[in-house]
Amino acid sequence: MEVPQETLDRLSTWFLQSLSLDASLRRAAESSLLSAATTPGFPLALLKLSSIPSVDLQIRLASALHFKNLLKSRWAPTSDNPLPDSDKALIKSLLLPLLLQSPPLIQSQLSEALAIASSHDFPSSWPTLLPDIISSLGTSLTSGDYTSVNSLLSAANSLFLKFRHSFDTQTLRLDLKYCLDLFAKPLLETFLNTSNLTTAASNPSVLKPLLECQRLCSEIFHSLNSIELPEFFEDHMREWMEKFRFYLTNTFAPQVETDGTADALRASICENLQLYMEKNEEEFKDYLEGFATAVWGLLMNATKSPSRDQLAVTAIKFLTTVSTSVHHALFGSPEVLGQICNSVVFPNLRLRDDDEELFENNYVEYIRRDSEGSDTDTLRRTACELLKGLAVNYREQVTGLVSAQVQSMLAAFNTNPAQNWKEKDAAIYLVVALSPRPGATIGYLVDVESFFTSVIVPELQGQDPNAVPILKAGALKFFTVFREQIPKSAVLSLLPGVIRFLGSESNVVHSYAATCIEKLLLVKDKGALPGPTARYGAADLDPFVPQMLTGLFNALQMPDSQENPYVMKCIMRVLGVANLSGEVATGCITKLVSVLTMVCENPKNPLFNHYLFEALAAVIRRAGERDASVIPIFEKSLFPELEKILVKDISEFWSYAFQIFTLLIDLRAPPLSDGYMALFQVILDPSSWKRSGSVPALVRLLQAFLRKMPNELNREGRLGQVLGIFSQLISVNSTEELGFFVLNTVVENLSYEIISPYVGNIWGALFGRLQSRRVYKFVSPLVIFMSLFLIKYGPAVLVDSINSIQQGLFLMILQQFWIPYSTKISGTVEQKLITVALTRLICESPLLLDPAASENWGKLVDGIVQLLTNSDQAGADLEDDAADVPETIEYTGSFAKLHSAGKKDDDPLKEIRDPKQFFVSSVAGLSAQFPGRFGPVIQQFVSPANQTALVQLCGTYNSAIV
Repeated sequence: MEVPQETLDRLSTWFLQSLSLDASLRRAAESSLLSAATTPGFPLALLKLSSIPSVDLQIRLASALHFKNLLKSRWAPTSDNPLPDSDKALIKSLLLPLLLQSPPLIQSQLSEALAIASSHDFPSSWPTLLPDIISSLGTSLTSGDYTSVNSLLSAANSLFLKFRHSFDTQTLRLDLKYCLDLFAKPLLETFLNTSNLTTAASNPSVLKPLLECQRLCSEIFHSLNSIELPEFFEDHMREWMEKFRFYLTNTFAPQVETDGTADALRASICENLQLYMEKNEEEFKDYLEGFATAVWGLLMNATKSPSRDQLAVTAIKFLTTVSTSVHHALFGSPEVLGQICNSVVFPNLRLRDDDEELFENNYVEYIRRDSEGSDTDTLRRTACELLKGLAVNYREQVTGLVSAQVQSMLAAFNTNPAQNWKEKDAAIYLVVALSPRPGATIGYLVDVESFFTSVIVPELQGQDPNAVPILKAGALKFFTVFREQIPKSAVLSLLPGVIRFLGSESNVVHSYAATCIEKLLLVKDKGALPGPTARYGAADLDPFVPQMLTGLFNALQMPDSQENPYVMKCIMRVLGVANLSGEVATGCITKLVSVLTMVCENPKNPLFNHYLFEALAAVIRRAGERDASVIPIFEKSLFPELEKILVKDISEFWSYAFQIFTLLIDLRAPPLSDGYMALFQVILDPSSWKRSGSVPALVRLLQAFLRKMPNELNREGRLGQVLGIFSQLISVNSTEELGFFVLNTVVENLSYEIISPYVGNIWGALFGRLQSRRVYKFVSPLVIFMSLFLIKYGPAVLVDSINSIQQGLFLMILQQFWIPYSTKISGTVEQKLITVALTRLICESPLLLDPAASENWGKLVDGIVQLLTNSDQAGADLEDDAADVPETIEYTGSFAKLHSAGKKDDDPLKEIRDPKQFFVSSVAGLSAQFPGRFGPVIQQFVSPANQTALVQLCGTYNSAIV
């Protein structure tokens, strides 16, 4: 692999600069790397740089990471800019040898790169990969080179992971068979031979790589057994299980036990036992009791191994699966239940020293692990899941044990609160963790109401927000989890206490206080109105808003909470619900802009920044809709920062800035200021549309301009520029719908006299695209556009303008697309639009009223009735004003929509309240002009079901077709 030295030097410099703390230097380097990414040979240069031992390890690691990400975005043949086949072939020939030669950090990235490439090419387009691994594995085993053995097994493991996570398809099963045919036997031989070596080895330096080899074999075992039990593994199950049990029941040299190597292997084995219990219980049953005893013994034998927690989690999960299976009687006796609860479950509920350290030093990670719905398997959570599993079949006994344990913990706390506060924390955690999930048939294992009153309320009413912060956090979490069960009056009486905790010095406590308030504002009740209604509205919130906002913004000033996503999400939610006076709103804008100024320097927290822009949009909308006079004040604060985002090319915030501009334009009265006009010229420039992630936001902004200043389009060729943007959008699959958004807005806001010079080009672009794009995603918005065009300019203009492209084209479009697709379109506004347009077409168009067009007329009536029937079945579209926003978000090229900046679809037919009545009365009026003409047409061309529906509609609106 020959790469010029100057290329490698240049890449090294860029990667070094990309790690700089200087934001401008870092951005310049990232921009250079982005520009170089499309140059020929770039991925090979990255691979070369990552493999040179003399290069700084950080640069090699950055290069390997960049290489992996490049493969992720460009290896797939369907990607926007796929790698050339020649580059792929060279990469495939080099990747495995370089992976084997690399240090662990680089090897990890190259292994992931191998997995990415193999997910597309292996085995069909990379038939040499697995044979090469097997051949090298045999050579390394013969020479006893377990460093290479483990590297090869790691590479094989990355290949087989897809069998764990991919959807089960015939193609996947064929790939699995190929892998089993080649690798199942070498895997077993490697596992058994290495097991013999581990029995004889005593030197820790020799034993560690052997146990790591066994762990990798165990991981591969899991992958190859994930879909179903393969015949080879069923035939050799005893050999695997005997060795698995050996590793669970034997100990090794103290150095190996304490560094976690042995426990990492045992944890992997427990995952395999869990897999067999879930998928192969019948075949596994003969081994179950022995493994249950072995796993239980592991849990009773505490060590300080760094892998012990992971082992305990996987071991307890295995026991949980057994407890809910047909073999639950293994745990059924009172003695065994008591031992499990007292020796396994309850000890693992208590907070440990590393939990306290995490609470104090890394609040984000602590909350992530502790959060409701988290996918992180902590010892505490897993122990409680075991308790729930036991309760499935032994509810009465478990309830007694839990109640006694809770009372014992609380009694210990009351005896010495300062010394035994961890007992109360464990009791709170236990009650919260055992709360049933929504829809669960199992009820509460403790009296929640009594526990809340006696244990939680005193903590929430405590006047010192910094006293025993972990207990305060637990009480706030309890309040949050049971928010729907706690009466509204009790919540409002406790809300000042929750607000007080926003001032806690503990990041976890003020984060949990913010989360509690935010979640309370999402609680809904079923009422008389269609759909659920918010339990806490503006009237409930307004008395608390000043203190609440003060506490929230003060929390953002605390150490390590300057970019606290939980606090910002709460600010966003409060601003979206409260009634904001102009003074309060202006103060909020000032503070939020100050935060925006800070994060613009280094946008590193995508979730916080998303909530920040949501909060800005919420205050602008809520305050601007109440009092439009505040909009100029908001503009004065916001414009400098929004312009800085565009001028300094802070790409992470481009789509957000455009959405905020859109909201401001929507809420202000015309004419627009010079600043907006300058922005309008910017978005008419084709270069502004090159970033795909910003295109949806740019379309919304362009629509706002078109609605606010339609007359400006007839000057300086602007309409031609707008339609040029439409043509570009419509030509790409991913943006064609956005092109229709632009076109619809043009038609809605401009007279036909203004757009008539361009109509031929519009139809030409649309129908040209239709020739190669006859799919619902394109035809559906085309039908909607034609409907809107007809309603705005009349049937005659529509028919004549289309036929001017080609004589008879309109009827062809009508027959092949409009009639078949009109019944498939959903959405209340869209269905109404199509119904009214087609009704006007059959009642006003001479082309359709010609007796020769009776078949088309009848099919249109059939389609309209079917569409109206569909709308009945679909029901009304309901939009949730408190729709949630993402819990996770990353800086990618994709568009992140701001809920608070969204604009509900306008109804271009507000004057027609009931499309059914409009249709029936229009057709009845038409038939009255031509008695006896349309009845036979309906009988011939309208389906019997739709004829019946039409009769019912006529009866409903007291009309008749004569």
